Amino acid sequence: MFSTTGDDDRRFPPALTEVSRIEFVYGDEGEDGDEGVDFAPYEAFRSAEDTTDWLRHWTANHELDGGGLRIFGQDGSGGLAAIWYTRPGRPLAEQPVVFLDSEGEVGVAAGNLSDLLWVLADGFGPREAALHGEREARPDEALGAIAERHATTPRRPAREIIAEAQVEFDTFEDDLFELCR
Repeated sequence: MFSTTGDDDRRFPPALTEVSRIEFVYGDEGEDGDEGVDFAPYEAFRSAEDTTDWLRHWTANHELDGGGLRIFGQDGSGGLAAIWYTRPGRPLAEQPVVFLDSEGEVGVAAGNLSDLLWVLADGFGPREAALHGEREARPDEALGAIAERHATTPRRPAREIIAEAQVEFDTFEDDLFELCR
């Protein structure tokens, strides 16, 4: 599930570089009671060694290899957003985006990087998409502009994108927890 992909491409996608320059506001409670977006994007993927070390500690399974994950951001509690190599032979941009919370909650945020850009543009971070996809959209103009420049999929509401990805990867949580010791 998270083993080495055979492709150690760690080139950070230009779209994520642009996203890393955006300041996500958390704690700004809106009319619907949501508290903004809890996301701090990185400027590069975490190293393969660091990813493997983190995954082994998170699962308590020291036989795992984190080569199938490209971690690109985190929330305030240390939960991580990652691109998950699960579609063999397909490029990084076509792999799903997942979120692994520091307290053990996990979920799928988007079916690919392009769809994640639309999710971000609709005011969801990876955590909110994966764990709280029912919240109301809060469109963000700057993130919308990034999505318009880089997305290869059509714009759709975040809820639709999230629901579609969670149906496609409906065993993600079970499969991941099977790896835990």
